[in-house]
Amino acid sequence: MNTLDHARATQLKNIETKTGHTLDELRTIILESGLQKHGEIRQMLIERFGLGFGDASMLVHFAQDSDGQSAAEAAGLSSADVLAEIYTGTKAPLRPLHEDLMAAIQGFGPFEIVPKKGYVSLRRKRQFAMLGPASKGRLEVGINLKGVEGTERLEVQPPGGMCQFKVFLTRPEEVDAELIGWIRQAYKGAL
Repeated sequence: MNTLDHARATQLKNIETKTGHTLDELRTIILESGLQKHGEIRQMLIERFGLGFGDASMLVHFAQDSDGQSAAEAAGLSSADVLAEIYTGTKAPLRPLHEDLMAAIQGFGPFEIVPKKGYVSLRRKRQFAMLGPASKGRLEVGINLKGVEGTERLEVQPPGGMCQFKVFLTRPEEVDAELIGWIRQAYKGAL
């Protein structure tokens, strides 16, 4: 079992413990809710079981067999395929920013690049960053970083989300020492 599969299995087991329900029971609760949209189901799980955003989102993906990695794997998409798919049309100009940032991150040491439906997740034992196109012609960089205060540039995200911070890039010069420093710190903490 690779580290990502192990992490998923652990998270699902923890969800069972937190809710007091088996995964089959939780899937039934979701189906019987009549809700269809991911966000609505996620909110119902947060309210009903007190789950965090990430756990509730994982449970929706599990119940609907819809997580981005599984979708990419089922379609036989590699990281390169996913990048080619997500950086098309109006998002194509963001690809060089992605490549510049990845070139800097590659120097940190070993990590996994896990393709998702609309972004890539960067992982060691845990996810330390995620990269993908955002709206308004910006590259979104999610960073899992603890013990740091947010800034105007390092935007704090609500608790329980996939990342604690986000940074948005529009120009090559924004791939700078400050951003690389934050990501390096997240990389070191993802053991």
